[in-house]
Amino acid sequence: MTTSASVPTGPQNATTGHGTVTDRLVDANQQYAAAFTDPGMDARPVLNVAVVACMDARLDLHAALGLSLGDCHTIRNAGGVVTDDVIRSLTISQRALGTRSVVLIHHTGCGLESITEEFRHDLEMEVGQRPGWAVEAFRDVDQDVRQSMQRVRTSPFLLHTDDVRGFVFDVKTGRLREIDPA
Repeated sequence: MTTSASVPTGPQNATTGHGTVTDRLVDANQQYAAAFTDPGMDARPVLNVAVVACMDARLDLHAALGLSLGDCHTIRNAGGVVTDDVIRSLTISQRALGTRSVVLIHHTGCGLESITEEFRHDLEMEVGQRPGWAVEAFRDVDQDVRQSMQRVRTSPFLLHTDDVRGFVFDVKTGRLREIDPA
């Protein structure tokens, strides 16, 4: 199977045969824009749903969930955990743009299972300033999904907390496993 991930390899600031990876992305955008037609949508998602998921590159959320452009709001971060910034985005999504449902998706083999809050200490030692954010590392992905569901359900800023469901995406099979909020 060929994926875009298999194209450029090498150092983090890798270059392709035609410049940096960013140059490649800008070139791709020029091709995209040449064929682009305004779909006539506004910012309100058609399905009135917001999906919160991990930023992991192995998760193709639209394909995995059968979504099309305009169907949902997608909020991604390391681990897919519900942080203050996720609550901010969900609040705007619900109060200003009409979403009613929240789907939370963590996944197997997440990098946050292999680090600890010590990561913040290491950063402080390296750069001389302690990050103002928590790593939100976890050992039990199911329990972290439950915690994320609870954070959404108990937020005073969110209007719609009755349809909040959490899942773990298996990166080997592509299947979602629903987590009981118990």
